[in-house]
Amino acid sequence: MTTEAKKQLERRALIVKILREQAVGRQTDLVRLLHKLGHEATQSSVSRDLRELGVIKAGDRYVLLPEIQEQVNGGFDALAGFVREIHSAGATLTVVKTAVGAAQSVAVAVDRARWPEVVGTISGDDTIFIATHGAPQQKKVLERLHSIFRV
Repeated sequence: MTTEAKKQLERRALIVKILREQAVGRQTDLVRLLHKLGHEATQSSVSRDLRELGVIKAGDRYVLLPEIQEQVNGGFDALAGFVREIHSAGATLTVVKTAVGAAQSVAVAVDRARWPEVVGTISGDDTIFIATHGAPQQKKVLERLHSIFRV
């Protein structure tokens, strides 16, 4: 293992430890905490690390996805307050409207849930498109989303 790969693994392990011990809402805060603990990091390296670790932003803080999945309701409860609307757009496309800045976190949770009906998601800042295999699959996804997010 290269020295750089070893540093990356150590940094990622430390990020997990930090996120489990305290609420962190900005990548710059995480960079600062890593520096205080003697690890070099940039905002771009932390951004990559968060993505690779499966960390999402829920509300005003970063959350480890396994922690969300351990919660009730399939792991979506931490994100429920951010979903505003859910509706179909044709026979295979579902549109989810979220609070500004929350779409990516909700889309990541849907992707990680690995629902067999979902082909994939695309998210912007406050909108998610969920593609399904067909109308019956879309109906099941709509039922799940309405049940989970209660909208």
